[in-house]
Amino acid sequence: MQNQHNYSVDDIKVMEGLEAVRVRPGMYIGSTGSRGLHHMLWEIVDNAVDEAANGFATTVSVTINRDNSVVVEDNGRGIPVGIHEKLHVSGVEVVYTQLHAGGKFNNDSYGFSGGLHGVGASVVNALSEYVEVEVATGGKLYSIKFHSYEDSDGNMHSGIPVAPLAEVGRTRRQGTRVTFLPDKRVFETVEMNSEVVAKRLRELAYLNKGVTFKFTDNRLKDENKSREYKYDGGIVDFVCYLNSEKTPLYKEPIYFRGMRGTGKDAIIVEIAMQHNDGYTESIFSYVNNIPTTEGGTHETGFKSALTKVMNDYCRRTGILKEKDAPLPGEDFREGLTAVVSLKMSSIQFEGQTKTKLGNTEARTA
Repeated sequence: MQNQHNYSVDDIKVMEGLEAVRVRPGMYIGSTGSRGLHHMLWEIVDNAVDEAANGFATTVSVTINRDNSVVVEDNGRGIPVGIHEKLHVSGVEVVYTQLHAGGKFNNDSYGFSGGLHGVGASVVNALSEYVEVEVATGGKLYSIKFHSYEDSDGNMHSGIPVAPLAEVGRTRRQGTRVTFLPDKRVFETVEMNSEVVAKRLRELAYLNKGVTFKFTDNRLKDENKSREYKYDGGIVDFVCYLNSEKTPLYKEPIYFRGMRGTGKDAIIVEIAMQHNDGYTESIFSYVNNIPTTEGGTHETGFKSALTKVMNDYCRRTGILKEKDAPLPGEDFREGLTAVVSLKMSSIQFEGQTKTKLGNTEARTA
């Protein structure tokens, strides 16, 4: 007799809140390996950088402690501490316990943001042993702690507040400090790579000129324990750094900055480029400080525009005759180092890991 399994409504499991993140972490951070571990840090750093990118913070600090916990701090406005009208808990608790919650959905709070889907902070909470959030605002210091634990029946509880947000003292500082310890029950390793973190913070310093990024790794004992990055030249300095071990074909990088549209439809484009005597093209593209390693419409648009402009120049100067076919874009991009950085409010990424831009309007911006 053939075995049959009865499939009924009782077999349908509904996962609520942060439970779904714990069961399928790869859907939210890409993997439970090193890449996913660092993605946890990037989510919290992105929130701090959003404060800086929108003019509310001047310093972002990252500290890795000996126990592999990580501290991210900014001197921005601080997560709202008031009570949410609908959920009746503090704004901090909403941000860290509710998927798709945050100020990134409201253009009045953030003009440009890397936190598109509003799941970053809550995902970090779901996949950490504990998260502690301190908010300094209005002369007062507030604190709340979340933890993940397994009960006596073997059921996992993720990102549960130990107690509601509480005022714990007075302070002169302003901003948000987040401490989290990635859960070793989730990740293959909970040890962040110091060089990976330093490289990303240096990159962010280039993309946000004038903002100071500090990095301390308390696991190290040498002179590299603490580093600080600040670049007043922005992405122009970035291109010079990328070409530092090459021979540029002209002294100063070419730089463009422009804006298309207004209000919530505005797209700000920054491009810095410089050719060197090599043969390889190196294009680094970003949207709201997020590296789009798989490219996207903005990178395609840059390549198309460069090809058109250079072909027009060749015809105008007589390098190309009327009967000549246009030169392929690869010819103009040989030895090119370029940084393409967009700022826009309504981003269409492919997935929460955000590596490829899909907005069609970015192609022509």
